[in-house]
Amino acid sequence: MKRSRLCNIVLAIALLIADCQLLSANSNDSIYMGTQVKLDIASPILVPATHHWTMQHYEVAVNVRLAQRFYPTAELGYAGGQTAKDTLTYNGHGGFLRLGCDINPLKRHPEAPHALLVGVRLGTAVQTKGETDCWGEIVAGCQVEIAKVKNTAFYMGWMGRFKCLFTRDNSGLNVRPIYIPGFGNRDNIGWGLNYYLGWKL
Repeated sequence: MKRSRLCNIVLAIALLIADCQLLSANSNDSIYMGTQVKLDIASPILVPATHHWTMQHYEVAVNVRLAQRFYPTAELGYAGGQTAKDTLTYNGHGGFLRLGCDINPLKRHPEAPHALLVGVRLGTAVQTKGETDCWGEIVAGCQVEIAKVKNTAFYMGWMGRFKCLFTRDNSGLNVRPIYIPGFGNRDNIGWGLNYYLGWKL
């Protein structure tokens, strides 16, 4: 991903957080209930272990809690290095972005800070030579509040992912990258797991 494009994405997320803080000051608290920034601490370990030890994977997530149950979410990250499949070895890196929304389906006490989360994502990745891929995800997980200090709180939780790739290599020549940042190996179906530490702004 070009540096300017990545900077634009980071700026857009920063503006989203600022808009949400403004919404908090001017709207009913029952609608806007805070913004969370979450750091994935599992992927930097799991991705190199399951693909190749030269691989790197880092990502952060930002979500906004609305009307107690809804969590619009943006996930931004970077992955790259060397990976192998069959007799091919590929070197590359790129950035990825996932957008979607989670819902807390628990009917009792939806105002509680703990949540069971089920949702969807639309992901896209751009790699070193400009290759672009898109995919969809169904996600499920949970989060719990582990500490609270005045008006802020800290969370931990996990998220499992079922992924379906939309962009396919139909040439049969393996001309596209065999690893997709944010998705994994170029297979029609993929799985993923994140473990987050979060901070409520």
